[in-house]
Amino acid sequence: MDNALTRLFRALAVTLLALVGAAMAILFMVSTAIAVGILYLVAKARGKPFGVRAYWHHRQANRGPVGAGAPFPPVRPDVIDVEAREVR
Repeated sequence: MDNALTRLFRALAVTLLALVGAAMAILFMVSTAIAVGILYLVAKARGKPFGVRAYWHHRQANRGPVGAGAPFPPVRPDVIDVEAREVR
């Protein structure tokens, strides 16, 4: 009897966790769809195209010289090795 009751509680716990996880996934998908819809409406109101290709072209056009818009400076091509020192 104890074994059956323990298995029942475990099954209920796993089912509850699965339902909570599914609800969270659905909530995430719905909120993402709402956010994309808002971005689409804002792009249409401004008269700009909405999509990955338009975003990519916009980002590439705003870069300017090599690495100007990048968060990190470009890597120098003459650097081929790194010296490591042991810290004591």
